Amino acid sequence: MIYLCVDCKQYKKMKKALITLSLIITIGQFGFGQETDQPIDSVAIAQQKMEKLEQEIKADAEAKKKIEKAEKARKKAEKAQKKAEKEVKKKEKLAKAISSKKKGINKSEMKIRKLQSKMAKGKSKGKISPVDEMEINQKINKLELAIAKDKEKLAKLEQKQ
Repeated sequence: MIYLCVDCKQYKKMKKALITLSLIITIGQFGFGQETDQPIDSVAIAQQKMEKLEQEIKADAEAKKKIEKAEKARKKAEKAQKKAEKEVKKKEKLAKAISSKKKGINKSEMKIRKLQSKMAKGKSKGKISPVDEMEINQKINKLELAIAKDKEKLAKLEQKQ
């Protein structure tokens, strides 16, 4: 026993499917009826295929050119980015070198002050021999030369900055 209801969803779906199937069949029959029996021109078909192939080749060439341009632009951007990063690193390195030179100069100046105060204390107490005094003066002179060289290097570094 088959129970069909007019409001039933399955019934509506089945009805649409049958209508669609019958339309397809009738259109197919009319389509075959209108077809003419003209001889197929193989030259024309070959020309159409050649034209299609030429169009595809042109499209491929254009796409290839676009891809190459995009690659060049990407490489150029990467190169510029690397150059900028390199420049930043160079500036950081220069700043670091300047600060280390300043530290070195300050350290040497502190050493000179310590040696001078040691020599002054030793002279006042009379504990420093002339040989010790000469050695301390040589150390001070050596440090002063090193400071002068470091100041020259610092000036060069600051000019680069």
